[in-house]
Amino acid sequence: MKAWHFTTTNEPLVEADIPEPTPGPGEVVLDIKAAGLCHSDVGAMTDPGWLALIPRRPIVIGHEIAGVVAQVGEGVTEVAVGDRVGVCPTASEGAPGYARDGGFTYQHRVLAGDLVPMPAGLTFELAALGTDAGMTSYHAVMVQGGLRKGDKVGIIGFGGLGQVGARVAVVNGAEVHVAEINEAVWDRARETGAVSVVKDVAEWAGQDFDLIVDYAGFGTTTADAVAAIRRDGRIVIVGMGRLEATISTRDVILKQATLVGSNGGTKEDVAAVYELLARGDISPEVTVIGFDDIPRGLDDLRNHRVTGRVVAHIAD
Repeated sequence: MKAWHFTTTNEPLVEADIPEPTPGPGEVVLDIKAAGLCHSDVGAMTDPGWLALIPRRPIVIGHEIAGVVAQVGEGVTEVAVGDRVGVCPTASEGAPGYARDGGFTYQHRVLAGDLVPMPAGLTFELAALGTDAGMTSYHAVMVQGGLRKGDKVGIIGFGGLGQVGARVAVVNGAEVHVAEINEAVWDRARETGAVSVVKDVAEWAGQDFDLIVDYAGFGTTTADAVAAIRRDGRIVIVGMGRLEATISTRDVILKQATLVGSNGGTKEDVAAVYELLARGDISPEVTVIGFDDIPRGLDDLRNHRVTGRVVAHIAD
């Protein structure tokens, strides 16, 4: 079957023919229906620092996967042939696209325990992005952020993660404000339910936010968030636009601020996002492409030519 192989940093993906997988004990094989493209894929292709996470190369990348169970291995009782499922990339097995072959191909072998059932009516494209973009966004707001109904919440960055995180906060009863440098998406942020949109996080100084989630992570964004929270306020850092920040320890101390990181999520987070997506409570902006267009789609992501998420439709 056809697959897109990652070989090393700053080299194009290579189209390859690989064997169809066979499930072992406790495993299933999926017919992949949709696979999401992520900025993490772009990072792996452009930054040598990612190579430590990808010990076996060439490898099929792509970690946002949804499909239909095609084969089941010995001892599998959780799912059956024909079930519609997504793959949690942070569950018990190594992450697809990093530790093992991922989703930029037509079939995927995975432990049955790593699967999340898809609710009726949920499309494969939304299910694919829900496994990572949805999970990561939800986990940052609801689990690491500990959002409570009525909280005043700031969302920094209204890209593929921020648009989901903002909507999760709105649906759960928060007063949501967005900071986004790209004014072209401001109307979309307001449609999501944001009370206000600003260009610079510095404009929030002294506004006593309960919670700010930084999906951009450009250093100054996190530093300015400290000036915007109330005493005992919370800041969750998700984005890795810059890997360092200079923060006022005076404000951190006097405000008793809580700063935490958020990395991925759990199967429970994926399931929660699936329910929100299936009900239409979250409607992220999605660009759907074909299998052959995956390299171009990653290039579009790299060059900021895409709003929201990109998902490859693999097969009907």
